[in-house]
Amino acid sequence: MKKFSICFISFFFCFIFSMINFFFFVYFIMENMTFFLEWEIISFNSMSIVMSILLDWMSLLFMMFVLMISSSVIYYSKSYMSSELNLNRFIILVLLFVFSMILLIISPNMISIFLGWDGLGLVSYCLVIYYQNIKSYNAGMLTALSNRIGDVMILMVISWMMNYGSWNYIFFLNFMNNDYMMKIIGFLLIVAAMTKSAQIPFSSWLPAAMAAPTPVSSLVHSSTLVTAGVYLLIRFNLMLVDMFFLKILLLLSGLTMFMAGISANYEFDLKKIIALSTLSQLGLMMSILSMGMPDLAFYHLLTHAMFKALLFMCAGVIIHMMNDIQDIRYMGGISMYIPLTSLCMNISNLALCGIPFLAGFYSKDLILEMVSMSNLNLMIFFLYYFSTGLTMYYTIRLLFYLMVNDYNLMVLYNLYDEDYTMLKSMFMLLFMSLVVGSFLSWMIFNYPYMIYLSINMKMMVIYVMLIGLLMGYLVSNMKIYSMNKFLMTYSLSNFLSLMWFMPSLSTYSLNIYFLKMGHKLSKNVDMGWSELYSGQGMYNIIKNYSVFYNFYQMNNFKIYLFSFFFWMLIFYLMLLL
Repeated sequence: MKKFSICFISFFFCFIFSMINFFFFVYFIMENMTFFLEWEIISFNSMSIVMSILLDWMSLLFMMFVLMISSSVIYYSKSYMSSELNLNRFIILVLLFVFSMILLIISPNMISIFLGWDGLGLVSYCLVIYYQNIKSYNAGMLTALSNRIGDVMILMVISWMMNYGSWNYIFFLNFMNNDYMMKIIGFLLIVAAMTKSAQIPFSSWLPAAMAAPTPVSSLVHSSTLVTAGVYLLIRFNLMLVDMFFLKILLLLSGLTMFMAGISANYEFDLKKIIALSTLSQLGLMMSILSMGMPDLAFYHLLTHAMFKALLFMCAGVIIHMMNDIQDIRYMGGISMYIPLTSLCMNISNLALCGIPFLAGFYSKDLILEMVSMSNLNLMIFFLYYFSTGLTMYYTIRLLFYLMVNDYNLMVLYNLYDEDYTMLKSMFMLLFMSLVVGSFLSWMIFNYPYMIYLSINMKMMVIYVMLIGLLMGYLVSNMKIYSMNKFLMTYSLSNFLSLMWFMPSLSTYSLNIYFLKMGHKLSKNVDMGWSELYSGQGMYNIIKNYSVFYNFYQMNNFKIYLFSFFFWMLIFYLMLLL
């Protein structure tokens, strides 16, 4: 009998389960159905522990996407991680992650959401520190502690919801809009979603988490884990829709989108560029969600998941081919050596830019047109459109560095032909990146959006894309006096390239106080008073006495004997008493 590998079995089950979810999704959305299942685990006297599951078109569709991407990633890992000794452990961690994600997606209950949420954070930490070195440990710690804030917020939501008598939030959403307690719960939920989806105060963990293996980046840090926060807010949207804090979230997520777009233009690490691009798209999802359009945010979430997972997979193939070098300045002309991977890379990049009729175009164009239709101020409008231009900008820059320029690593020519295991998994996602935008726009919007704009406003997306394309071309023309070098010389570019100093702020500025306190405690208590009164002090007293007695013993025998007699006398008197 043929022995199947764990990769094949996992791939098979994820893929089959994904297809089943897809057919159920079509049925549910045609019939406009929702299933609410309650499974009574234990019933004892009047107490019962119930696990509730919510199946509607949204959860089924999201599950289908998560499982499809994870099946591709597992099949991809079979080749990518082939030299790994503990491949089984890696695949099991990925499956644990998928299980946590599904638990988060299908639960209408805060407790089971918290289990899934915490599972995501824990497994993410294990996967980030998978290659064990100091950089991975630092990145893993930053990831775990940033997400810990979100976990604490969810715990506080659970304790606040004690007042309602049930943790099934799905029942309260409609009539809890003006309740003071629900406002607090809404605030906590928004902060939790901001940590998981890496919005501005907590942005620094997402690029740091690129220390994980590439399949993990593809599954976890592009399409599923980081969208958990967005998904949570989509579910709670009815409650949050007229909160003041949602306006603050709109500003912060717009700034996140802007900041990530600028930082990606200064970055030279291939995976970090793609991570910053993910951060930019997350800002887009969060901001359109804050404007009260959850279905658009969900739509962009799904289309983005496909092409971003594909982009990471292509990056993994390129990194393998370049002998584990991630710096794009060494790369160039790779389309000569790995044409099919370059094809996937370019198509996913173009889908990310929003080139018409690819996946990203449908969602991005719709979002930007709805922004143009809304009555928000110029700053939000500017953030949206400028960030879209920046997306084009860093994509063209990446394209030039990878495909157009000459191969820069002349001493090391280790360019092999393509790996067909990786290609097969990539082609599945490539097909989805091509069709998923139009397919979903027909499926999930059961009502048309009325968009009525002037011709210039309608073409605004095309304008910013063309400007971004031109800027990307100009910056990437690598001459010695190019704009790139010119921009790099100023301290402003230092500020922009380091994500507005956010990694430093979220690590050093927080831990310096605890480190200082630890230093003072160590200096004054451990090496100060406790030494004086315990170890060192006792030793000094005994040593001084023994030196004193030794002096008498050696020099004045009469006094020594007298003191000995005196000591025995005291001892005798003490016995008598």
